[in-house]
Amino acid sequence: MATAAPFEEKVGNAAAIVVGRCVKNESRWDASGRWILTYSTFEVSNTIKGAPVQRITVVVPGGSVGGVHQSSVGLPAFSEGDENVLFIRNTKVGPTVLYFDQGAYNVTTNARGEKIVAPVPSDAVHIDTQRGVAVPAEAPRTLDEFKADVGRVMREHQKMEIIHERAKQPGPTLRAMIVDNKLVLAALAVGLLIAAWQLFRR
Repeated sequence: MATAAPFEEKVGNAAAIVVGRCVKNESRWDASGRWILTYSTFEVSNTIKGAPVQRITVVVPGGSVGGVHQSSVGLPAFSEGDENVLFIRNTKVGPTVLYFDQGAYNVTTNARGEKIVAPVPSDAVHIDTQRGVAVPAEAPRTLDEFKADVGRVMREHQKMEIIHERAKQPGPTLRAMIVDNKLVLAALAVGLLIAAWQLFRR
């Protein structure tokens, strides 16, 4: 049983995060003729992370071609007309879903007209790394709450990157410190000379 990736990790590793409605599914063989790939095209209504796009096509292993069906455990399947949030990862064959079914969320509308975002069903287990125990999966939340959570994580990542970059920068050298503080050092030296002169006069 796989361990679920933390939400913060998914946000940090996603090349893009989009909200879109699936408008087309097409399955075909890959170039080797050994594997079936399904290309799902989404009309994007909202880009939460990354450069804004109007449409994106994601590729996922599996599908049916000419009566032949291939499937794998842990891969998302999208239905035309459904709305999803997708965490995107770029690959040689095109954009795909980051961490497969862990990077896909279903979007529904509640009685109040709010869009609700919930993870697609997954066998991955969520672990509390501090306590080492299994915890419930992400709870459904409104789209606005989901976007706010993504924004919070992105700001935290930016702060950590700034701290990391500052830590890599070399500190001031002794020579630079002397040059920057030469007036203070000169005044200190004069003060010491006067104190020494007065001491020897006694």
